[in-house]
Amino acid sequence: MTTLLVIAKEPRPGRVKTRLTPPFSPEQAAALAEASLADTLDAVAATPAARRVLVLDGAPGPWLPSGFDVVPQCGGALDARLADAFARCTGPALLIGMDTPQVTPDLLTVDFADCDAYFGPAEDGGFWALGLAHPDPELLRGVPMSTPRTGAVQRRRLVAAGLRVRDLPPLRDVDTAADAAAVAALVPHGLFAARLARCTAQSGADRR
Repeated sequence: MTTLLVIAKEPRPGRVKTRLTPPFSPEQAAALAEASLADTLDAVAATPAARRVLVLDGAPGPWLPSGFDVVPQCGGALDARLADAFARCTGPALLIGMDTPQVTPDLLTVDFADCDAYFGPAEDGGFWALGLAHPDPELLRGVPMSTPRTGAVQRRRLVAAGLRVRDLPPLRDVDTAADAAAVAALVPHGLFAARLARCTAQSGADRR
């Protein structure tokens, strides 16, 4: 079975989802990040896996369900941190971030029987998921992160290595307020949608 990795930051004001400010306060942005992470971890917890690992920058909180190993992120740029997460795995692994609370166990249930890699493109040009049958950190090191071409470069890196790549459906990351509204509409009964509704109401009240 596959190891499921979630790479995330502790949801603390001023450290996460800064592009949500404005219209939301740093505290509200952190609350939205926490809800996004909680929904993501719930989906991972409901997915069959050999192991579930939270690769965390910060400290775990009450949002962490049982059944996860928590390991610290290494230092350095994002490509180095992703590479290090895969370096900790000895078998098939699928890595996702904390920005797609609409993710489901069906999307995360992967089978490497007839492919070497899974690639989940993000609508902003990045990627929301990367799976490797044989984790090789060098497949990630040096990939430019947080650019509109990040996903294309990463996928080309997989193909250039001779890997058989299977694509997952594209998902929208939550980076801006417009992203948050669009994603919440996809999963209206999740914690993220409820938290967004509350933060939006609070922000509206504060402006009056």
